[in-house]
Amino acid sequence: MGYIPEHMLENLKNYKYRGADKSLVSRFVLNPFWNWLVTLWPLSVAPNTITLTGLSIVFFNFATLLYYDPLYLVERDGYSDPPRWVYFSWGVGLFVYQSLDAIDGKQARRTGMAGPLGEMFDHGCDALNTTLECILASRALGLGRSWWTVASQIATLANFYLTTWEEYHTGILYLGYFSGPVEGILMIVAIYFITGAYGPQVWENRIWTTLHLENVPYISRLPNIPLNEAFMVFGAVGLGFNIITSYINVLRATRQSHAKGGNNNLTARHDSNYPPLLLLLPFVVSTVIQVAWLSHPEFNHSWILHSASFVPFMCAWGLQFAHQVGRMILAHVTGTGFPVWDWVWVWSLLGAVDANLPSLLGRAPVFQTSTRNTAIFVWVTLAISLLTYARFVTLVINDITNYLGIACFTVRKKDERGVWRRVGEEKVL
Repeated sequence: MGYIPEHMLENLKNYKYRGADKSLVSRFVLNPFWNWLVTLWPLSVAPNTITLTGLSIVFFNFATLLYYDPLYLVERDGYSDPPRWVYFSWGVGLFVYQSLDAIDGKQARRTGMAGPLGEMFDHGCDALNTTLECILASRALGLGRSWWTVASQIATLANFYLTTWEEYHTGILYLGYFSGPVEGILMIVAIYFITGAYGPQVWENRIWTTLHLENVPYISRLPNIPLNEAFMVFGAVGLGFNIITSYINVLRATRQSHAKGGNNNLTARHDSNYPPLLLLLPFVVSTVIQVAWLSHPEFNHSWILHSASFVPFMCAWGLQFAHQVGRMILAHVTGTGFPVWDWVWVWSLLGAVDANLPSLLGRAPVFQTSTRNTAIFVWVTLAISLLTYARFVTLVINDITNYLGIACFTVRKKDERGVWRRVGEEKVL
């Protein structure tokens, strides 16, 4: 039995990708490079293979973190710094990922393989990369096991959720003058290179002292916070700006849809039972669940945050988020209702409720009675989240490839008789 209902599959043939990229860096610097880079790939290589290659490089970068710093301890914790080449490899790897992620769509158009499957696969890889890069970047900034790293995770996932929410309601993937996939990634690449050159300790320097502005009037009145914390503040400001611009775009699309009328998919979405702004709550709810669990037994004395379970917890959170936005993209390409609830949260909700039983009911936790039991619960959550997302990805890919008669990792399509042939070959035959 397939994952996608028949009525949703029928809408796949009507899907067309629409994007709007206002980035000057993308338009005048990176896009000419990407146009050249895609020509190096043979037409026999499927676009999803290019996307997966980029994600595999990120997996390698993450593996180097686990090898050299398995406990996720930074220098202030008394842990020795990983070799400097590791940070340079993270920067190179992320830039390569960005480049391959940018040319997969170009390769899809070159090979005639553009469609909803590529949209799903591309966003799925981006969702996984978001969490992995958050963990790597926080390590490079010297944040380590801290609420700053958690805040970084929340901000990056929120930006991704906003973009997906906006695309669902507008039908267009908007990238502004400063966007995460372009300028945001380049900033993180620069962080990796700076850390590789000077070490993570450089981010402990005070921002106004580093810029020689600590004695300048008015500026000297502002908090002279460390560079890594200043980067977090910058991210928070960017998130607020994205919330405003995304909502304006959604509001405009809603008004235009109602003014034109009709029975298109966007009109149906805007006539749903939930106002667009209310559909931001699923992310808020999922985030509250994770933070509530992290706060056990006390906010400033978290068993998970200050243990080796922190990275597995972050990965489980990231996989659950990938499942959440994956269902959002699936709803987008099939023109169906917005997924408000995701059952994959149930296990984390159970962990959060169990951890907070002392505050809720005045009794001890049932499962998480010690740091060891808490660690076991986190690892089980990671396993369940991984299996759930793997099942989702496998079933969705199988459903779309079978229905549309296209391959995922090869440049092939089914002809009228259901025989797999290379793209272009079926026309000759």
